Amino acid sequence: MTWIEALILGLIQGLTEFLPVSSSGHLELGKYLLGVESEKSLAFTVVVHGATVLSTIIVFRKDLAGLFKGLFEFKWNESWKFASLILLSMIPVLVVGLFFADFVESFFTGNIRFVGLMLLVTASLLTFTYLKKSNKRSIGFADAFVIGLAQAVAVLPGISRSGATISTGLMLGNKRELVAKFSFLMVLIPIIGANLLDLIKNDPAEATGVPALSMIIGFVAAFVSGLFACKWMIGIVQKGRLIYFALYCFLIGSLAIVLSF
Repeated sequence: MTWIEALILGLIQGLTEFLPVSSSGHLELGKYLLGVESEKSLAFTVVVHGATVLSTIIVFRKDLAGLFKGLFEFKWNESWKFASLILLSMIPVLVVGLFFADFVESFFTGNIRFVGLMLLVTASLLTFTYLKKSNKRSIGFADAFVIGLAQAVAVLPGISRSGATISTGLMLGNKRELVAKFSFLMVLIPIIGANLLDLIKNDPAEATGVPALSMIIGFVAAFVSGLFACKWMIGIVQKGRLIYFALYCFLIGSLAIVLSF
């Protein structure tokens, strides 16, 4: 992988991790167009995912600091409730990771037709949020589990994780700002855990196949673009402008399907 390819893929990961357009789907499309072999870029994928995790922590550093402060009071309060909601939302994706990992990995083979179809699914989900006008409820335990189910489905390339979780929360009637915050924070532990498992399960020799310079450039590109995209996405959700991303996913998904023939 050249440094140019690393820069492009890092930017793609950073922007699409937070925007509701599927980072996994765009990474697969990017690798396909650049001719990068997916099975030889495991370490790079782990690095750029780590960069977006770091950008999430930076953006929500005050919220996380307040959360941990509340947890150390060792009594039931808003921090413990929010942490419980996060843990509950992680159960579906944990089940998928433990029992269906090989099945999910079978979709990450450069099959851009499948990616295109799943992008159309993302477009549909985002369109449904346009029809939902009332969002006044706080996230409850049932809501958290349903949002977690949406995250579990979004492990498929082409279904946007943020798009699926945010649109599900909005369709449930949850507050827009709270849904965005919950969506971005609920993924931190699953991403870190999934990346560690990937490195443990795979041959360490494959994890060093990408040049160090490409790794660094990819990390920086994903981190900087992730900071921008995360802050931008919070504003977009609050203003209810997800319909534009629905149109984008429809166009890119349709293009991917056409290119697959």
